[in-house]
Amino acid sequence: MSDAESDVGDVVDDPLVEVVRAVGHENITAEHASTVELTTDDWLTPAGDCIVGVEADRTPRDFSTSFREACQEADATITATFAVGEPGDEAVDVDDPAYVAEIAGRGDPDLTLLDDRSMVGRTSDYTDDERTIFVDGDGAAADLDRDLVAALAADAPVTLRLEVDPAE
Repeated sequence: MSDAESDVGDVVDDPLVEVVRAVGHENITAEHASTVELTTDDWLTPAGDCIVGVEADRTPRDFSTSFREACQEADATITATFAVGEPGDEAVDVDDPAYVAEIAGRGDPDLTLLDDRSMVGRTSDYTDDERTIFVDGDGAAADLDRDLVAALAADAPVTLRLEVDPAE
């Protein structure tokens, strides 16, 4: 199990929640219509139009086994909450972030969540890589609020909270 931060900022021991911290980058455009991504890389080219955070402190490989297994249920709901601070902030105040966006997708038996470099949420049902963290998402990078994207392009910090609600 891994420690994760709740939506009110408290540290909890919840195997169905994972938290990833990253920062924005001047080349963030968030224009991709079918994916949204965070990477551990400390650089970004303009071609990376799905990337909304660099220097991520965790990858899918770091996620708890319980979390990964719950994501492999086809009827599981996976909610990605992006909390973004102001440019110049050291970290996101998760109790009062400057910007918040949420994308919900579903799990799939073919999700492995084992990549050690990046994570991708998808609006499609594509699962053929270890980076995919959810499929059939109700949004992607292009759907994010443009003020949130502008903050990320000015190097604002971002905290991604992933929560899986297993199928009943």
